[in-house]
Amino acid sequence: MTADEACGHIRYSTWASRRLLDAALKLDAEQLHRDMSVAHKSVHDTLGHVLMADRTWLSRVLGEPIEPAGGIEVEWPQVRARWEALADGWNDADLARVITYTNSSGATNSFTLREIVLHVVNHATLHRGQVMAMLRQLGIAPPPTDLIMYFREQQSAHA
Repeated sequence: MTADEACGHIRYSTWASRRLLDAALKLDAEQLHRDMSVAHKSVHDTLGHVLMADRTWLSRVLGEPIEPAGGIEVEWPQVRARWEALADGWNDADLARVITYTNSSGATNSFTLREIVLHVVNHATLHRGQVMAMLRQLGIAPPPTDLIMYFREQQSAHA
């Protein structure tokens, strides 16, 4: 994976998450917080889990703490903007940089930036899929978030 590809994946994940967050914010409070019997229970809690992971991994990559800054509608776009700004500055060699951190269980782990980027994007994709299923269960058509839809939108914007 090149730095351009990593940046593209980060931008795609931001785009897809923003679309799903916008759809979720149209739900009423009961729908947003309803226990849907999935791993993170509700639409809100599942999106909050993705935000927490995005924040945690960004903190590890930056080597600095990132404190929660409000609800998902405020903080998530800020965290995603920081990921994008960071990715904009990467070169191919940066992706081989090893990030060492201590996880919440106290274990020390090391991964390359390339591996972390792939994990962050894949993790968000998994949970966005869960939220899309929850929206369908609530009788709401979720927005398309497929990668090809992102590419189409990018082509249209540059046409």
